[in-house]
Amino acid sequence: MIKMRLDEVAAAVGGRLAGADPAAVLTGDVEYDSRKVGPGGLFVAFPGEKVDGHEFAAAAVAAGATAVLGSRPVEGVPMVLVDDPLAALAALARVVVSRLPDLSVIGLTGSSGKTTTKDLVAQLAARLGPTVAPAGSLNNELGYPHTVLRSDEATRFLVLEMGARGAGHISYLAGIARPRVGVVLNVGVAHIGEFGSVEGIAAAKGELPEAVPVDGVAVLNADDEWVRKMAVRTRGKVVLFGESADADVRADEVTLDERGRASYTLRVARGSVPVRLRVSGRHQVANSLAAAAVARELGMPLRELGEALGELELRSARRMDLFDRPDGVTVIDDSYNANPASASAALRALAAVGAGRRTVAVLGYMAELGEFERSGHEEVGRLAAELGVDRLVVVGDAAGPIHDGAIAHPGWEGRSVVVGDQAAAIDALHAELRPGDVVLVKGSRYRTWDVADALRADGHAA
Repeated sequence: MIKMRLDEVAAAVGGRLAGADPAAVLTGDVEYDSRKVGPGGLFVAFPGEKVDGHEFAAAAVAAGATAVLGSRPVEGVPMVLVDDPLAALAALARVVVSRLPDLSVIGLTGSSGKTTTKDLVAQLAARLGPTVAPAGSLNNELGYPHTVLRSDEATRFLVLEMGARGAGHISYLAGIARPRVGVVLNVGVAHIGEFGSVEGIAAAKGELPEAVPVDGVAVLNADDEWVRKMAVRTRGKVVLFGESADADVRADEVTLDERGRASYTLRVARGSVPVRLRVSGRHQVANSLAAAAVARELGMPLRELGEALGELELRSARRMDLFDRPDGVTVIDDSYNANPASASAALRALAAVGAGRRTVAVLGYMAELGEFERSGHEEVGRLAAELGVDRLVVVGDAAGPIHDGAIAHPGWEGRSVVVGDQAAAIDALHAELRPGDVVLVKGSRYRTWDVADALRADGHAA
C-alpha cells in the first residue's frame, strides 16, 4: 500500500482516531487476518457473532501494526473508528487508486474460468511492469479492495477478478477501482439459483463493459453470444477474442497433445504466431486468448506474446492441476469448484488426456443452480457418457442426477456408482484404480478435494 498518515486514513474512510497518533504513517499492508499483519500495517477488525476481529487488535499491534481499523475502541490500541469496516475498506481502496494515476486496472468476470484467466493475465502483465493480482479467488466486496490496497507507487498493472451473486455487484466493485480493461469470458448457469435466469446473469456480467471508460477497452468473447452482445453496452473500444472468424484475437488450427495441452496459431490483424500451451484442457484456448487480447492492449509485441503464452502456468490451487503417480495413475485435480460449464470442460480434458486409457471421473455436487439443479447435474452425467468415461463415482445423493444422466444415455458401456461422502469415494477408488488410469476430481467446494489429496498421498506411498 502507499504510505499514508493515520489522519489521512481517517479522512479517507470518514472515521475518527482514538488513541492514535495522527502523524503515524502506514508503511505496510492492510490485512483482516491478524496473523498476516506485519510492521507498519493496518489491521481491519470485522465484528462477528462467532469471531470478532477486535479481540485480535492488541495482538496485531504487538506484531507491528501501526493501527487498527474497527467499529469500537479497544483499550491500549491505536484505532481508526468507523461505523462499517467493510465500507471503510472500500473507501480506502478508492482513495489509494485515485493517488496512482499511472496504474492500469484490468478487471475480469465470467461464469467460469475467471481465476485461471486472471492468473494468465497477471503473468503476461508482469513481463511489462510491476503487477499486483490476488492469489486464488478474492473477487468479492472484501477480497477486491484488499487486493487493490496491495498496490503502491511502483505498481503498473492491477489485475482483479470480479465476482457477482446479483445485480449491481460488479458495478459496486468497479466503483472501488474502475477497470480500464474489462474482460468478460462467458455467461453460463453458475449461481443461476441467485440470479434466476441466464438473462439475469448476462445483465450482471455486462456491468463490467459498462464500467469501462471511453478511453478503455472491453475484451469480449466472440464465441459466446451473450458476451458478444455486450459490445453495445460499453463506451470503450471493443476487442473480440475467440475462434470465430471475426475475432480480433483468434485461435486457428487448434490441436491437443497427449496431456490435453493445446497448440494453435494466434492470429491478429497484423500477423500470426504459433502458440503451444503448457496448461491442460481445450478450454484453456479461450482463457489464453483473453489473456493475449489484454496483453496486446497493454503493449506486448506479437512475437513476444507467442513465446509468453507458451510459458504460462497455473498459479491457483486445484484448477486443472495434473499430476502423475509412480504407479502410472494420472490425476486431474480440478476440485476447487464446479458448475455445469466448468464440469463439462473438465470432462473434455479428461477425455483428451485419457485417450487410449481407462478414465474415471469423481464428480460432486454443483451448488447454486436453483431450478436448474437437477437438469444441470443430468447434463454433466450425459456428457460423461457421451465422451465414453469408463467409470463415474458420484459423491453424495444431491449429485445423484449425474448418475441418472449417465446411465440413461443409450449405448454407454461404462459404470456409475453413487457414494455417500468423500471417504466412500476414496474407498471406491482404492478398490477400482489400476495403473494407467486417468482420474478427474471435480466438485463444488464440498471437500471433494479430499479425494484428490488422498490420490496424491496414495501416490507418494506407492
